[in-house]
Amino acid sequence: MKLASPVLGFLVGLSMFGVGSVSQAAPKQPESAPIVTMVTDRGTILIKLFPKEAPISTANFIKLIDKGFYNGLTFHRITSLDPGSPSKIVQGGQGGPCDSIKGEFPSNGVNNPLTHNAGAVAMARTPDKDSANSQFYICVNPVHFLDGDYAVFGQVIKGLDVADKLQIGDHMTKVTVSE
Repeated sequence: MKLASPVLGFLVGLSMFGVGSVSQAAPKQPESAPIVTMVTDRGTILIKLFPKEAPISTANFIKLIDKGFYNGLTFHRITSLDPGSPSKIVQGGQGGPCDSIKGEFPSNGVNNPLTHNAGAVAMARTPDKDSANSQFYICVNPVHFLDGDYAVFGQVIKGLDVADKLQIGDHMTKVTVSE
């Protein structure tokens, strides 16, 4: 799929260039769907994770949450990718601290059927399909032109209105996961 250069520039900027090896193995995941509670400066967002569809991305996100990695980090990019339609994305995290993980999406040979609906949570990456590490984004509106090229691994189940209110510099004050 060819994308206009401003969009490509944004997508390249979705993630800091990570260093290290690419994690390929999917860790064992719990049978139930983990729920992430993300307390922000603007309110609380609840995210249901999908370990069956995106086991590597889900395990990586949970590992970082359990280490307290996201606590105190900011949302550093908020943008509309397509000026002709609503396509707001809110991005959080920062480059590092872990090795890159395999991109779990169809154009990278992984059968992940999840799409960029409103509330979708996905891994940010560089043009390298296996470069995601800790940055993620929340789709405030559907952004279906990203379907198949980015690993969707979660869905906002409460607080999409909070995500819509987030501004650059707002913090994730406390991020926890329950299984």
